[in-house]
Amino acid sequence: MPFSKSLKQTVEDYGLVAHKALGQNFLLDQNITDKIIKLSLEKQLLKDFTDKNVLEIGPGPGGLTRAILQKNPKTLTVVEMDERCVNIISDLSQEIHFPIKIINQDALLYNISQSNTKLQIISNLPYNISVPLLTKWLQNLELIESMTLMFQKEVADRILASTRTKEYGRLSILAQLTCHTQKLITLEPSCFVPAPKIQSTVLLFQPFKQKVSQDLLKMIEKLTMLAFSQRRKMIRQSLKQIANLEQICEKISIPLTARAEEIEPEQYLQMAQMLI
Repeated sequence: MPFSKSLKQTVEDYGLVAHKALGQNFLLDQNITDKIIKLSLEKQLLKDFTDKNVLEIGPGPGGLTRAILQKNPKTLTVVEMDERCVNIISDLSQEIHFPIKIINQDALLYNISQSNTKLQIISNLPYNISVPLLTKWLQNLELIESMTLMFQKEVADRILASTRTKEYGRLSILAQLTCHTQKLITLEPSCFVPAPKIQSTVLLFQPFKQKVSQDLLKMIEKLTMLAFSQRRKMIRQSLKQIANLEQICEKISIPLTARAEEIEPEQYLQMAQMLI
């Protein structure tokens, strides 16, 4: 699918300058955006997005948007609060005669249930809202087929972290109990305009077929909040308000002298199951 202008030319023509307040760092190298989509499809054992409904959050000038369109999506919806970028995507839609649905809204306020269909979510996430958005989606996976998301590398490291590491925490546990997550690529700051001070990592999330119930997720959230708010303390202290803590821990072989980062995600799930 040919485009009349390069990304860089588009940015120049529209006078688009990234706004720090919106967490914008534009990815203008089409080779990189194409590679991200290619890697995501390969890991999902897909050739393209035929019969797939794609939701892109924060398309900016349209780098990932173009890469998605090259792979023939059934539908494409974008959520963008910057009206300058809305105009760019609208013009792109008209140019290629593909009906991109554009929602001019804050992504934090957008409810994916509006789509009423399974989604492939793709985003170069604004750094300042990446964790709230991911947490929201991980707690509502019924309509999500996969998520291809870019984060600050340190956030991606937290998501993938193993027990007994300083990165391991509540986000690690929530992600690892709900999705199979893989690292696709890590990008240097020089890939972006403006260049951030840190590296960025793209992750692919594929929800498990066996979903964790909302009640269990709420209980896991409560347990991990208590445990990690005092992560250096033994759980007999940090979780002391949990009824029958000693008996629960004995049944699932967790010593009361364990600390929050020493407990596996599956063990937090087992604790939650015994409490609801």
